[in-house]
Amino acid sequence: MRLTIRQIEIHLVRALARRIRLRHGLPTIRLHKPRAPSCQHGFTLVELVMVMIIVGILAVFAAPRFFDADIFKSRGFADQVQASLRYAQKIAIAQRRNVCVAMTAGGITLTIASASGAASACDTNLISPTGESPYKISTPSAAITLSPVQTFIFNALGKPFDTLGNPSVAQKTITISGATNPIIVEAETGYVHQ
Repeated sequence: MRLTIRQIEIHLVRALARRIRLRHGLPTIRLHKPRAPSCQHGFTLVELVMVMIIVGILAVFAAPRFFDADIFKSRGFADQVQASLRYAQKIAIAQRRNVCVAMTAGGITLTIASASGAASACDTNLISPTGESPYKISTPSAAITLSPVQTFIFNALGKPFDTLGNPSVAQKTITISGATNPIIVEAETGYVHQ
């Protein structure tokens, strides 16, 4: 083991100090290596003030959105309308009958033709997947509206028709107040999406 000159000097100084202490009856003193500065825990005053400012800004702008229940209700109602339209289209295809969708500002009602055929009118209430008849969904509050007010038919192929025998030439766009994306029913296929 090779020692550097500095290490030899340190060793000699320690040995000499030990001898002097022993000769004069002094207590032994251990020399420790200097410690690295300890990690400090906690936050500075500047950091705490900045966090309080950010929380204040969030409280002013973001909190009212979380406490406005109409936004959540309108989004939920939009999802329910979309699911109902998909259900109407699938029932029309599965039962090979016309399914009528009657929209008002306050909700949707679904009816089905009692007989199969392209000219059959919707005269029977459609039963919902939970067994309720008629299949009707209403807006959760007066502030949420459905527009435009319209009536259309899904035929046995799931394609939307404006009236019996008159196919829809343009996609149908359904807007719900408070919901960001409109619901679209494609004219060619009847595909319902946002």
